[in-house]
Amino acid sequence: MLSGKTALITGSSRGIGRAIALELASLGANIAVVYYGGNDTPLAEEVKAEVEKLGGKAVTYNCNVGDFAATEALVKSVVSEFGAIDILVNNAGITKDGLMPQMTEAQFDAVIDTNLKGTFNLLRHVSRQMIRKKSGRIINIASVAGIMGNAGQVNYSASKAGVIGMTKSAAKELASRGITVNAIAPGFVATDMTKDLTDSPLMAQIPMGRMASPEEIAGLAAYLASPAAAYITGEVIRIDGGLAM
Repeated sequence: MLSGKTALITGSSRGIGRAIALELASLGANIAVVYYGGNDTPLAEEVKAEVEKLGGKAVTYNCNVGDFAATEALVKSVVSEFGAIDILVNNAGITKDGLMPQMTEAQFDAVIDTNLKGTFNLLRHVSRQMIRKKSGRIINIASVAGIMGNAGQVNYSASKAGVIGMTKSAAKELASRGITVNAIAPGFVATDMTKDLTDSPLMAQIPMGRMASPEEIAGLAAYLASPAAAYITGEVIRIDGGLAM
């Protein structure tokens, strides 16, 4: 279904990004595995190896998505290596939680730089080459926190609400060029970011009574990247077990 396509996926050394990389690879896509920091290098190499076992090509890239110049260089490198970028998944994200009156400027800025500016950086650089070839799929990983807010996450909620607004604006700008832009808004997903929430009272707020698996998010991402979703753009699709109903 995605044979011959290349997907650039940020934050793909672990969690949701890793699951999306493997799901798209299983459908025939080649993967640019983007991560940040030396600690994740072995994990990124593991994802690369798994993609290759599925028959695809994979290359790892260590890049700070919040750095405009670094992301521009990243996109140039990926296009040089693979020929084009057909699918962009903006998944990289961090949390620096704290109640708003005690939140530091550094906590706020770090989350905005990675989650929101990082999404803009990749959107800006990747869309330029998608416009030239008049096709492309962009999938931004938002969050239900950007829809309903979450105490202790003013920075994270603001960043994800911004991603939602960016998704809708970019979808309007790029639709005439054959490029779709959609967002996925997960609720609680069983990843390293939520490993301490298993016994949290927050779990009682989820009608389905459990977290999502990364693979469930990946399935939706694969659909949005597929030919079947060619007429879907500007959408924000919750996958949250009913949390934000």
